[in-house]
Amino acid sequence: MDSHQRAPLSDIKVHVKMILSALWVSLMCCYVYGDFIGLYKPGKLQGLLEGMMPLGPITQGVLLAIAIVMAIPSLMVFLALVLKPALNRRLNIVFGVIYTVIMLLTMRPGAWTFYIFLGVVEVMLTALIVWHAWTWSREQPA
Repeated sequence: MDSHQRAPLSDIKVHVKMILSALWVSLMCCYVYGDFIGLYKPGKLQGLLEGMMPLGPITQGVLLAIAIVMAIPSLMVFLALVLKPALNRRLNIVFGVIYTVIMLLTMRPGAWTFYIFLGVVEVMLTALIVWHAWTWSREQPA
């Protein structure tokens, strides 16, 4: 082998469970960074201190609803690794579609550019979750 030719880089086939889990982690990172970056918008912190958020007044019920919405992707990081394939596939498809729709509904025209950018990334991640779960290969009988 001459100096201009190199052996191909080694690679392994990554199991779909690992891919799904990694996609949920990436999605959660985008959610967290989006919320963090959003704190830099003028007036945002003052509104929070006054008990207001984009959804209206901050109440225990609103915060509980947000916690539930955020707990599902957090749990999917783990569940994508441990659930049996059939249930795993179904949950990833269902929650992937739900979270894609949530992002599409919350990306309003006129929103700040960082929010639209992260929203597009989040839609791509949830679409990949659905695609990988949908195309999960079946075991071949021995």
